[in-house]
Amino acid sequence: MKKLILTLIGVASMLNSYSQDHTDALRYSTGETQGTARFKSMSGAFGALGGDISAVSINPAGSAIFNSSHGALSISSLSTSNAASYGSTTQNSKINAFDLNQIGASFVFKNKDPEASWNKFVISVFYEQLDNYSNKIFTAGSTQNTIGSYFTDIANGLRLDEISALPGESISQAYNAIGASYGYDFQQAYLGYESFILQPVQDSNDNTAYTSNIAAGDFYQEYSYASTGYNGKFSVNLGLQYNQNISFGINLNSHFINYERSTYLYEENTNVGSTINQVDFENTLLTMGEGFSLQLGSIVKVNDFIRLGITYDSPTWLTLREETTQYIYTLEDATGLEAEVDPGVINVFPQYRLQTPAKIMGSAAFIIGKKGLLSVDFSRKDYGSTKFKSSKNVDYSQQNSFISNTLKAANTLRIGGELRHKEFSYRGGYKMEQSPYEDSSIYGDLKGISLGVGYNFGNARLDLAYENSKRDFNHRLYNASNLDAAKLNTTNSNVSLTFSVSL
Repeated sequence: MKKLILTLIGVASMLNSYSQDHTDALRYSTGETQGTARFKSMSGAFGALGGDISAVSINPAGSAIFNSSHGALSISSLSTSNAASYGSTTQNSKINAFDLNQIGASFVFKNKDPEASWNKFVISVFYEQLDNYSNKIFTAGSTQNTIGSYFTDIANGLRLDEISALPGESISQAYNAIGASYGYDFQQAYLGYESFILQPVQDSNDNTAYTSNIAAGDFYQEYSYASTGYNGKFSVNLGLQYNQNISFGINLNSHFINYERSTYLYEENTNVGSTINQVDFENTLLTMGEGFSLQLGSIVKVNDFIRLGITYDSPTWLTLREETTQYIYTLEDATGLEAEVDPGVINVFPQYRLQTPAKIMGSAAFIIGKKGLLSVDFSRKDYGSTKFKSSKNVDYSQQNSFISNTLKAANTLRIGGELRHKEFSYRGGYKMEQSPYEDSSIYGDLKGISLGVGYNFGNARLDLAYENSKRDFNHRLYNASNLDAAKLNTTNSNVSLTFSVSL
């Protein structure tokens, strides 16, 4: 079948979408407010407290707790450490990131009529980071599974003339044309065929069966993963206070996503029967997008000791765009025969939509006069309701069905406390987030603790927080292969500093 030859050099405009899966859905669904140092030092248990810019981010009624206009700026240093077990070895890697993770202000307008039921309204604007994607993973070890399975799994069932170059076509032209005509999976099969990993059972155009030129046995592999980027939101808030005791609020949120990832796999073998003894496989991914969500919340002052809060977070409706690049190199030791397949092409995929799950949260706070407080938040989020959507007639029913069967509703518990002595405040917190997977061995629960201290200058305050959390999960190197998963023990440590002022 004749393939469409594109005249556009260096960019392939794909007719079929890159294979989004549940890991992409989770990446953009699990972000939580990073927040001010006071917020983080109490593990984010602010749903019934308010009076903090980040508290407004999780319960929009929190802005109505401010007695005067307020502004805050927060910076943070995030350290992510990964202990990756693969084969019979464990490798450690670490990455640090520094960010301006939150800035915002609330403007309080009080009703001067002492008889009025509506006491004040508050307008807030703020930017907060929901997730920092800076991460680095390195694994090395010996297994009995090969990257060759990635290419054979995809290629089997595809026609040979649809995964090979036409006479006279360069690598770039063939890779471009195959992607534009047939899609991403056909490109992967082309890379495997052009690098001699794949061997067609019959050398005919209608052949659809392939074997691997990498023989079974033991394989030494090294894999590196590096990512950067962020998930942030800009919010406009309106808060209202009724009869001194009931607060209402709404947030309108504009979301921004930028995610970049590069992976590299090195594999070698000395297996009898292998005509391919070394493989180098590189991939990059760039995802950019924007979206919208809203939040509704209320805080009720039951008495001077107890406050109760409730918040509803709508789904976030995201529009995402992706670009990829690829490179593969193979070597046969016996003959020194090399194959380098470097298309030099950026695959640009049609945009798609992702609907992340809604969340409901209940909160309670216990105020101990001017001495301190204790706060508890409990929230629930059904990750199985996450959905991919497309305006380009791409069918995501298989991915959505897999998500609904694999992911579940997860609960999060946050507890925070604060003690005050003169101008100083001492804080601590604990959080536990359940795994969003039905099988928690794939992706474990997250548990974290936090500590912090603050000093009140009068109209200004300086707060410092330290937060530490851990989670175990399995990191699959490639979705379409039988390669072993790296078992990760991930530790996140975050130090935050916030300067806030009453205006």
